[in-house]
Amino acid sequence: MTAATHSPLFPRVPESADAVLDGLDPEQREVATALHGPVCVLAGAGTGKTRAITHRIAYGVRAGILQPASVLAVTFTARAAGEMRGRLRQLGAGGVQARTFHSAALRQLQFFWPKAVGGELPRLLERKVQFVSEAAARCRIRLDRNELRDVTGEIEWSKVTQTVPADYPAALVKAGRQPPRDPAETGQIYAMYEQLKRDRGAIDFEDVLLLTVGVLQDRHDIADQVRAQYQHFVVDEYQDVSPLQQRLLELWLGDRDSLCVVGDASQTIYSFTGATPDHLLTFRTRHPQATVVRLVRDYRSTPQVVHLANGLLTQARGRAAEHRLELVSQREPGPEPGYAEYADEPAEAEGTARRIRELIASGVPASEIAVLFRINAQSEVYEQALADAGVPYQLRGAERFFERPEVREAGVKLRGAARFGGNDALLDDAVGLPSEVRAVLSDMGWSSEPPAGSGAVRDRWESLAALVRLAEEFAAARPGATLADLVAELDERAGAQHAPTVDGVTLASLHAAKGLEWDAVFLVGLTEGMMPITHARTDEEIEEERRLLYVGVTRARRHLGLSWSLARSPGGRPSRRPSRFLNGLRPGSGAAAGRPAAGAATGGVERGGAAPGASRRRDRRPARCRVCNKTLTDAGEMKLMRCEDCPSDMNEALYERLRDWRAGEAARTRQPAYCVFTDKTLMAIAEAVPGTEPDLARISGVGRRKLDRYGADVLALCAGEDPAEGPEEASEGAAENSSEK
Repeated sequence: MTAATHSPLFPRVPESADAVLDGLDPEQREVATALHGPVCVLAGAGTGKTRAITHRIAYGVRAGILQPASVLAVTFTARAAGEMRGRLRQLGAGGVQARTFHSAALRQLQFFWPKAVGGELPRLLERKVQFVSEAAARCRIRLDRNELRDVTGEIEWSKVTQTVPADYPAALVKAGRQPPRDPAETGQIYAMYEQLKRDRGAIDFEDVLLLTVGVLQDRHDIADQVRAQYQHFVVDEYQDVSPLQQRLLELWLGDRDSLCVVGDASQTIYSFTGATPDHLLTFRTRHPQATVVRLVRDYRSTPQVVHLANGLLTQARGRAAEHRLELVSQREPGPEPGYAEYADEPAEAEGTARRIRELIASGVPASEIAVLFRINAQSEVYEQALADAGVPYQLRGAERFFERPEVREAGVKLRGAARFGGNDALLDDAVGLPSEVRAVLSDMGWSSEPPAGSGAVRDRWESLAALVRLAEEFAAARPGATLADLVAELDERAGAQHAPTVDGVTLASLHAAKGLEWDAVFLVGLTEGMMPITHARTDEEIEEERRLLYVGVTRARRHLGLSWSLARSPGGRPSRRPSRFLNGLRPGSGAAAGRPAAGAATGGVERGGAAPGASRRRDRRPARCRVCNKTLTDAGEMKLMRCEDCPSDMNEALYERLRDWRAGEAARTRQPAYCVFTDKTLMAIAEAVPGTEPDLARISGVGRRKLDRYGADVLALCAGEDPAEGPEEASEGAAENSSEK
């Protein structure tokens, strides 16, 4: 049973509700079938959380338990929402609403505004920077570009924490937040910004949430209408919920508890935006009846990468660290993470580019390689190094794929060819969908060979090449598909922002890399002052930096490189030190990281509803083969603690003695032999040869009752002795002796 992160681009829709559950591991299946009451899924990196919750929704819909239109799934990015919609469509659960908080709130606000307030909804600001700049100018405060960005961020933080301008300075103190500039000035700019919006009839994205909350709080009739529409809620990345988003979620729910939340406190990296893991960490307190499922089987990364990730969290401190999950890799072993120290930043960039060229030459696609850094300003030196090495790259965070001019133009041409292809000379010699697409795009300058070098020409070619690859995959998955079918697929992907893969190394900040993964990841610039960043001063800020590095490590599937440089420029003073987070992990930095400290949670399920003080089902870590170390999911294999086809070291003579003894017990008690012990349990005993009662109790299939009843006999057989006479046999023997006398 597997839950691989990779699946065919266009998989077949499952034939039935039960088929939706195929391929899920035991914990994922628990998530998928837990359709009633509050559910909290604590999901480590790479454990298939999106898979689990989309299969949960799809199973509920396909089984007739959930109506598609009554489900609202919310997440934090348009890309994540689009991916969720795409997966649900592939699982046969179309019609389910999967949106960001802002998108869902905006739709409701647009619909109810005329009824709640009257007139049209005010104009929505796409970007607030221009208004903030004008507000600062009116306050006679000069802001450079960086200061403007900082003040804008503070305004956003204030609004999602429901802080008004007058309360901003006090809120900073209460939150322990370090302001980027004078709080009084920032509060003044904030107040003027709000005034400008009112004067010009505009609202920003935070206002969308605030106004929706206000409408639902004040108009119970509207709140009832929304609750009648949406009756089941799923929230992804719940560790990133802000107080304002949590308030909106509570208003959507009302007094119901049909809520499933998914998150990982160890991936909380957006606290500067107002996100907090508190709602995730206190979910069980607020919902005592909740089912809690922990996903720790990591299907993304090799054991070597997972070991490093676990080691990072072992050293963590604070509340989020107390709830960390100990990941267990499900992949075959791979190379150890590489550590590299360089004299200066250009040398680090050149060394990274050289290593990337080696990986590409070995067969790793450029699109499966990423270089991740702490701040965007670090990208320039890597752009130059990759260009000098002739390696194509793309900047994460650039304009969206479907908004690129060449992609828009290609869409127009493909749509025209689909409509009037019979009269298009370009398609005369084209046979099959991929050939037709190549013919259309060749008119835009696409060719089978990429242009030399990098720059705008190469970027344009990469975009068109991504469309060609998508057409090839689409045709392979759906034989007989036409250009019109492909155009419809592209339109749906554009709406979901589900872009095809562009063939180039990704350059991205660690924050921008959240939710993504690659075969090979290079974490660069890991020095004190950059990781953790200089302005991280408090213990919690330092811990968030550690979590940010953890997110970076867990983006890698197989190859992981970590590097730092001792100076900024050639000839500079080598005064830098490697990041403190690598102490005990990198070679030569002291003792290697040991096993995770007590408190690291393992996988399993915890049912709600137990009385206070009552013992709950104890979480169990995934069983692992004692021969090859793979995770076991088959019940028989879990009894043996090894894969069925792994070599056995069973004591054959002991196994035969156990079978003979079991036959006698079964005959004496008039029950089937398997009711005493199953064959698999006897095999497990014969392989383990326990010497004590605790050793025997650890074998699956030997419960407390059987231990009390048969434990002494089994231990005697394991020791090469004959079992003592049972009490019934002893009494029968005594009676016979008495009668003889």
